[in-house]
Amino acid sequence: MASFVTEFKHLEIQLEDIISATNNFDESKVIGRGGFGKVYKGELSLSQSGEKSLVAIKRLDRRYGQGNPEFFKEIRMLSCYRHENLISLLGFCCQGGEMILIYEYASGGSLDRLLSSSDLTWTQRLRICVDAAKGLSFLHDPNGTQQRVLHCDIKSANILLDKNMTAKVSDFGLSKMGPANQQYSLLITGAVGTPGYCDPLYMETYSLTKESDVYSFGVVLLEVLSGRLCFEYIKGQLKVYVSLWKKSYEENKLDEIILQDLMQQKMNPSSLKTFSDIAFQCLHKAREERPTMSLVVEKLEIALQMQVLPKEYIEIANAAVDPLLCRSLEEFKRLLSKGVLLNGGKTVISYFSLV
Repeated sequence: MASFVTEFKHLEIQLEDIISATNNFDESKVIGRGGFGKVYKGELSLSQSGEKSLVAIKRLDRRYGQGNPEFFKEIRMLSCYRHENLISLLGFCCQGGEMILIYEYASGGSLDRLLSSSDLTWTQRLRICVDAAKGLSFLHDPNGTQQRVLHCDIKSANILLDKNMTAKVSDFGLSKMGPANQQYSLLITGAVGTPGYCDPLYMETYSLTKESDVYSFGVVLLEVLSGRLCFEYIKGQLKVYVSLWKKSYEENKLDEIILQDLMQQKMNPSSLKTFSDIAFQCLHKAREERPTMSLVVEKLEIALQMQVLPKEYIEIANAAVDPLLCRSLEEFKRLLSKGVLLNGGKTVISYFSLV
């Protein structure tokens, strides 16, 4: 452990500063709880200027099942893998018997707390899903490294939102690493993850692949659509809704599971179909039938673009007869203004994606 602390010395924060920031871990400062322990809100000085920043402080409580391995893994992961859609680690403390992690503060909270909110529009939900998918795609196919990260605990509670509602994947304590230069990374491991979100094949065989994360992300997509968690406890018994959601999709009865507040909004039918199709593809029993996260990103971006395009462009797009790739709405408008997209009164564009 001494060599580890030396390696990451630049991230170490003194315990006395953390105690001061949390008023000695006062309950009024608690903003969350999880498998690691309690998370506190506080202000810390993280630069030589002495200016304080609002941070999230996660304090290890071994009674919840996690310990030293998860603590050190989190530091290594978030020090090596940086992306705008991954939560940033700002520091850690390993003093006086305490093990504490300090993160950027996500003022928007976790996605699970917003699922049922009528204030969270369909467009906002799509943007959040795109952001989270980009973060997970980066972990599966990192640039400039031979290590692929399998998150192993993708769920709405581990997707955090900043002040701009940008989504960031968090909580890497259970993650695993495998070669990135192979089409399939297969790891045999003990049980990890959260019931309801876990890949059924993983639960049967304990064989873990990146497609296991894809399955979990598909569950999150359906939570976003239905406005509720994928599980609940009824009289002490766990009830999981994923199979019910899949049945509704297969029977073309999505309206039975979509959050009613969303139904009152102007959800573009093409956007909804693209979103639901990729979500349920993630839930295929056979791993080879599940999409890559890069494809999930692509499809979600299309669903978002279909939703945000002005009505007149949607109508033109819906009349498409031949495919033409447009990389942005601006490019679409430019080509349209030049008449490039018109063919006997009909457009030839049928594919949209965000830059």
